[in-house]
Amino acid sequence: MSSRPENIATSTHTAVDVVLDTAYQNISGAQWANLFSFARKSKLEEFIADMFAGKHINLSEDRPALHSALRNLSKVPVILDGKDVMPAVTEVWRRIEALCNKWVGVTDVIHIGIGGSDFGPRLAIEALAHVPGIESRGMRMHFLANIDTAELARILDRAQPNSTRVVIVSKSFTTLETTMNAKAVVAWLKANDCTKGQIANSLFAVTANVPAAREFDIEEDNIFPFWDWVGGRYSVWSAVGLPIALQYGFKTFEEFLAGAHAMDLHFKNAPLEQNLPVIMALALLHQQETLGIKAYAAIPYADALDWFPKWLQQLDMESNGKSIDRDGRPVKHSSPVVFGSAGSNAQHSYFQLLHQGSDVVPIDFIAVRKPMSDRPEAVAHHRILLSNCLAQAQALAHGKAADNPNDVYPGNRPSNLLLLPELNAFYLGALLALYENRAASLGTLWNINSFDQPGVEYGKVLAKPIEKALLTGLPIEANDSIDAVTAARINLLNS
Repeated sequence: MSSRPENIATSTHTAVDVVLDTAYQNISGAQWANLFSFARKSKLEEFIADMFAGKHINLSEDRPALHSALRNLSKVPVILDGKDVMPAVTEVWRRIEALCNKWVGVTDVIHIGIGGSDFGPRLAIEALAHVPGIESRGMRMHFLANIDTAELARILDRAQPNSTRVVIVSKSFTTLETTMNAKAVVAWLKANDCTKGQIANSLFAVTANVPAAREFDIEEDNIFPFWDWVGGRYSVWSAVGLPIALQYGFKTFEEFLAGAHAMDLHFKNAPLEQNLPVIMALALLHQQETLGIKAYAAIPYADALDWFPKWLQQLDMESNGKSIDRDGRPVKHSSPVVFGSAGSNAQHSYFQLLHQGSDVVPIDFIAVRKPMSDRPEAVAHHRILLSNCLAQAQALAHGKAADNPNDVYPGNRPSNLLLLPELNAFYLGALLALYENRAASLGTLWNINSFDQPGVEYGKVLAKPIEKALLTGLPIEANDSIDAVTAARINLLNS
């Protein structure tokens, strides 16, 4: 019950000093050749060129997907419909830096947003907080996403109203959870005797709908735009990432963009056989084809990256969780279920299933060469952390034979190892861009539009009549909008 590792000499690939080792994917040289041939037949090289060129690859919405321009620190022109977008992007960078230099005496920042307006900035703030010696500029950064007032109450109990700033983040500026939470925070400011002028100076918006932000009484100078060619889950590189600059300084935000830009250049220019996002995409496709996998796990052996799998869930499943391809036909494959958490905690949670469960679940092990603290115990602890990471991959690949069936490990469980030199803003940016570009590659291989998400809208539509029924508090019967089961549940809540 032993895995057949790939040729170790050809299984290791490097880009931007990030190492990808696919030795435990159990893919032969001939199989890799077939996979790269399929990628070329799928016109993946042309797709990559079109994406960076600003072509309208988001077919259903007739838009490009130009999030790479947001981290294009080279400022090489990026032409969209005949116009260079880089001057507008550069102007937002200038304004972010100016705001960082302007904020003095701010104790609390409340970042209000949900989904793509929340996951990326929250991940970055949490991850970079672990960088030894990083300067946090003395602010507390609070993320308010959920409509549940428990989160709101916890934040408002800690924040100091007279020295709080509020950043409202919504591409459309109509997202229900975000607007309701924003109104609640404004009410809190008023209740704490903040003047109209103080409130005006405290409110900031990041949005593609500038007129709606103005209607919310946010001053023009406090509105930071981004554009409809930026998908929400790809927006942390825009002014949506403002908390990163505010918390850790604009230079740190620039380093975050620089890491992503470096990975973009690799994705754009490297041959498919050396291209990390492409190799990772093809390995996952191979496991779907050969093992019928329905889920995969991302396990970062770094506590700083505990939020990474949550960010990745949205990236992969919202981008590629589709049943219809770009031509309107049923898909053969789409996004597996994504889950994960920090190792070695994960080993004491669901690794039993990964080792001996009836389903094969590929894993991306993510490790960092350097410890994430300067504690005297750091080197010894980190050695044990890395030992666990490597041992789990080996055990999953090779398994174990035993006379007692309960002690048998089937093996042949595929995994990647991603190794970062260290975890800082640059390599965090590179890691996120690596997975963004992998998601786009998978969309092409599956013939899926990775840049729309129509499936998230239907539930929002159905919620409106249900909310009205809950508001009345009266018994209801099933109707065209509310089925019998939901009507019974509404009546239960209203009783």
